[in-house]
Amino acid sequence: MYLNFLKLQNFRSYKAREFRFSASSTLIIGDNAIGKTNILEAIYLLSTGKSFRAELEREMILFGESVGRVTGIVSDGDKTNLEVLLTTGNFDNQTVRKKKFSVNGVAKRQMDFVGILRSVLFRPEDIEIVTDSPSVRRRYLDLVLCQVDREYRHSILLYEKGLRARNKILERIREEGISSTQLFYWDKLLIKHGELVTLKRTEFIDFVNSTPDLFADLNIIYDQSAINEERLKKYEVEEVQAATTLVGPHRDDFKIIAREKGGERDVSVYGSRGEQRLATYWLKLGEMEFVTVKTGERPLLLLDDIFSELDHPHRQHILEIIPKQQTIMTTTDLHLIDKSYLDKVEVVELK
Repeated sequence: MYLNFLKLQNFRSYKAREFRFSASSTLIIGDNAIGKTNILEAIYLLSTGKSFRAELEREMILFGESVGRVTGIVSDGDKTNLEVLLTTGNFDNQTVRKKKFSVNGVAKRQMDFVGILRSVLFRPEDIEIVTDSPSVRRRYLDLVLCQVDREYRHSILLYEKGLRARNKILERIREEGISSTQLFYWDKLLIKHGELVTLKRTEFIDFVNSTPDLFADLNIIYDQSAINEERLKKYEVEEVQAATTLVGPHRDDFKIIAREKGGERDVSVYGSRGEQRLATYWLKLGEMEFVTVKTGERPLLLLDDIFSELDHPHRQHILEIIPKQQTIMTTTDLHLIDKSYLDKVEVVELK
């Protein structure tokens, strides 16, 4: 499956714009702030139902407008029309959903929309997966797994809803003194779906750890927060005091370590910026292979101006991967790409 057409209406900097892509590789070139990343963001939205940089839906809508739209046509023998409609939450003085999804004109839930067009995104900011807070790493795990596993999508959705409900009950126990028996149903729900989330995350991490790294001896250590009756019982007093569920996959984290003769180093703490980028690169390569194995086909590869961030050996390695699937990439400087590869890609110049 590949993306051959993209239409943007009131999306970011684009009032109305259409793009067509090669089934192999497309290179988008243009100056900074001209809108290259906006194109990749729109594609990623069609793939995951989420933006990789907007906190709120309205941030993706052209300033001054109330509705935006992203439409894509993907081909896999037949053609499938994917569309995401974005709103500010208010249209014609009526409250409306901020995001609506449709496939071939038929409204879909986000859970049923995600995973039709699968993609892997690699951009300089992805170094935050290694260096930033645990919430960034948990979000990364969710974005990967939701694309390839419907069961995971279902469980993480129910887990998050159950978590919010359970925390409200904990607050009422603390503030109003209601019976803790009201936690029983939510405890069972969180345990059931939390265990599946942990299992699927473990599967992905184990897969990446089995992926050979060409440049260093790296490994992911999964710091999982297991949820079960025993752990909930252990922390029941503290949970009421905090009015927060203290155990479960919403507390998960992972770190990437470098193995050396002298021991192991946490790359986020003791790694150079270059080593942290290398670790991110390795993680993304593992993600590519994981999606391929899970689905039986290569995902769309989105590369956002990464050539300026990688040294020559890594750039060469990326150039070897590009032809293996449809790739859409951006750059500000053609000189960063080997001339022999430029003859093999379709170039789109933004002005």
